[in-house]
Amino acid sequence: MKYLFLVVTLLFSACSVKNYEHTQTKIIIIKSPKLKFADIGYIRNSDKSIEIELFIAGKAIEKIAINHLICTNDGCMSKQGFNSDYLNSSYPDEILQNIFLGREIYAGVNRVKTEDGFEQKILSQYVEITYRVDSHAIYFKDRKNRIIFKIKDIK
Repeated sequence: MKYLFLVVTLLFSACSVKNYEHTQTKIIIIKSPKLKFADIGYIRNSDKSIEIELFIAGKAIEKIAINHLICTNDGCMSKQGFNSDYLNSSYPDEILQNIFLGREIYAGVNRVKTEDGFEQKILSQYVEITYRVDSHAIYFKDRKNRIIFKIKDIK
């Protein structure tokens, strides 16, 4: 019985209110077979967790919280489960968090430093990714799986 209590507590605490150290307002574009969004969003993060709040016409429509699970308005799931359902099952578990924070993906494979950031090109039988990060924008495109993330500063 106490193990059941522990499991339920962990599940509910995964989506609980967090204290975030950084908040940024960005233009966020997401295109995937299951997700489509293009408007303003807030990205809040601390060292271990991140929350993305998406708005359309000033109304919050979706909140995605990422820590050891990924929680949406529909509930929580593992990172690999989220990738399988919403992105691509071949993606590494940390890819969504790394994209929103502008960190290297795939353990930095093919990372090339640019004047204002870095770029990665990843090609395999499962993905064809172009990923660019600079001080004002993040761009991720997987041609094989028709997935795009664009995160830009508001000017």
